[in-house]
Amino acid sequence: MGFTHTRADFPEDFLFGAATAAYQIEGSSFGGCGPSHWDTFAATPGNVANGDDGAVACDHYHRFAEDLDLVRVAGFDAYRFSTSWSRVLPEGRGRTNEAGLDYYERLVDEILSRGLRPFLTLYHWDLPAALSDLGGWRNRDVADWFADFTEIVIGRIGDRVAAVATLNEPWCVSWLSHFWGFHAPGLRDIRATAHSMHHVLLAHGRAVEVMRAMNQRNLGIVLNFEYANPATDTDADRAAADRYDGIYNRWFVEAMFSGRYPDIALEGLGSHMPKGFENDMETIGAPLDWLGVNYYTRSNLRHLPNAMWPTFEAVPGPLDKTDMGWEIYPDGLRNILTRLHRDYTRGLPIYVTENGMAGANETGPGTIDDAVRTDYFDAHLHAVRGAIKDGVPVKGYFAWSLLDNYEWSFGYGKRFGIVHVDYATQKRTPKASYQAFRQALSRS
Repeated sequence: MGFTHTRADFPEDFLFGAATAAYQIEGSSFGGCGPSHWDTFAATPGNVANGDDGAVACDHYHRFAEDLDLVRVAGFDAYRFSTSWSRVLPEGRGRTNEAGLDYYERLVDEILSRGLRPFLTLYHWDLPAALSDLGGWRNRDVADWFADFTEIVIGRIGDRVAAVATLNEPWCVSWLSHFWGFHAPGLRDIRATAHSMHHVLLAHGRAVEVMRAMNQRNLGIVLNFEYANPATDTDADRAAADRYDGIYNRWFVEAMFSGRYPDIALEGLGSHMPKGFENDMETIGAPLDWLGVNYYTRSNLRHLPNAMWPTFEAVPGPLDKTDMGWEIYPDGLRNILTRLHRDYTRGLPIYVTENGMAGANETGPGTIDDAVRTDYFDAHLHAVRGAIKDGVPVKGYFAWSLLDNYEWSFGYGKRFGIVHVDYATQKRTPKASYQAFRQALSRS
């Protein structure tokens, strides 16, 4: 069973791509890569399922040519990848690892040689451990550290990439990692959260400044969004959903496009913010060429009476769920895209930079029938078409992910790939969802 859509159902200049991230696939033990805070987080008992880490991952460092062939054969137009800060600067600052820069240069050249467009994300969560020791995203200096890293990477491969995103999902970099503690560095500290939520945006702004000075083209950022749904039709639950929306969906996009943070989020974070944070808003709001949107699910929010701020919790909903327990809600993607266009971006090109699902009981060898994932992609492509019909300038869609890979605190137990990876042998096996893309994207 394939898709009900083909390439012809989308605008002629619409790009289809597959996405990955460095720490999840490359293997951090190769090529002079330094330790990141994910290596130390994973080495701490209880943080990651089975104590899994990214030391080998999918061995993409050695197998990238094979993986790029899979992208090409599927008929994709673009490949979204990230650079590892620890691979380029093992200590986060100072000495560069030339082997790491050479690797990314080879990777980009091989992407181009297959007729694909390289979409670079500079940072996808793997902060060098040495910078984490200095406070990481809690330390204002991280903005300048990141600007320096940006200059080094762009100086080497910027002339050959089609687009550059500064950071991937700053909500995960900050709130998920510093308030809930589910990701590295695993903190649960509201002051650390407030500082990191600001500093990650300041780092973005500084990186944009650096790249504009270098005449780098086509700059953006990748933000994640969820549809915030009240668990019940009560004033209390509607307020809970609004508060979640302010923290998750509005904090970052409102800072960049409206020059402020949402009042509903500052009710809890305001007293913990860095002194004089308002003075950074001009840097944070540096004009962009596009916005990346990552979307997977909706959250159903319930008010928690007599609880500490933010007084909400997410509860299971009635819809079908992925292996992550996330509800499948394609209409949320159309809603997010139209809302962004109406309230913030106002004509700026938008790319769906991640969309996909983890499936259960996907085993090899042979053909892997992931019909639920195929239907998931098809339904979300329908939502993208709906947003385009609504007048939203959606310019591309990237499937997450090309490969089964290291799923952060879930280790290797959750499979998002359209290509199955046997982690013992590193054998790649395209799934039915991969074949559905190949059929839909065929130009013949």
